[in-house]
Amino acid sequence: MAEIQVKTMAEWATEGRTPEYLYWVGCMGSYDDRAKKITRSFVRLLNEAGVEFGVLGEEETCSGDPAKRAGNEFLFQMQAKMNIETMNAYGVKKIITTCPHCYNTFKNEYPELGGKYEVVHHSELLERLLADGKIKREKNPFASKAITYHDPCYLGRANGQFDAPRNTLKSVGIEIREMKHNRENAVCCGAGGAQMFKEAENQREEIFVYRTREALETEPDVIVTACAFCNTMISDGVKHFNKEHEIKVLDLAEILTEGK
Repeated sequence: MAEIQVKTMAEWATEGRTPEYLYWVGCMGSYDDRAKKITRSFVRLLNEAGVEFGVLGEEETCSGDPAKRAGNEFLFQMQAKMNIETMNAYGVKKIITTCPHCYNTFKNEYPELGGKYEVVHHSELLERLLADGKIKREKNPFASKAITYHDPCYLGRANGQFDAPRNTLKSVGIEIREMKHNRENAVCCGAGGAQMFKEAENQREEIFVYRTREALETEPDVIVTACAFCNTMISDGVKHFNKEHEIKVLDLAEILTEGK
């Protein structure tokens, strides 16, 4: 974050102020080199739109999603309660996240532990900022490209948000070539449910290969998703088919920042 403008919640607190949003960066967005590019792109968009936000920085830990999916409820509750205590101390009311896993956990599982927040996925906020004219994109270089979109499970099927990502792309002139399975019938990338962190089980082929094949059937120049986990899995799928020099795998935020 050194080259872009980001305040921590602690820095906001020293000014006696609370920003509108806490941006929860997440494990992938903080530590994975590929996902860090998504984080930076989204922060640039927030700054461009004049959104007041802060990050927890070194005070941020995992949301607890992988522990819960792997069956360790005790560890999940420990992490969640620690995060809730930290966020409440800063007076957090609204959370934005680029990770559908964190989004789902904060929105649906934190409330019963006392963490009640308005939770917004970055696709939802980007849709709103574009509609309000706070982000202006008259011409996007990807508008002339063949684009397909992969629905992240925890954004789409788990929380019913299918339109915001598509509206974001359409608002900058991008027509989407839908995969055979999309929206409610979309296929998982293979990372959800803590599957990212375990060895593959015996099967005819891995999920990420199956899903990437569906994407390639649309003959895309770019495969867009709205989740760092999906980005990793689909990128691996593109490499599996030796298409990495022909096809890009990008996040919604990167589409908008590369379009300026």
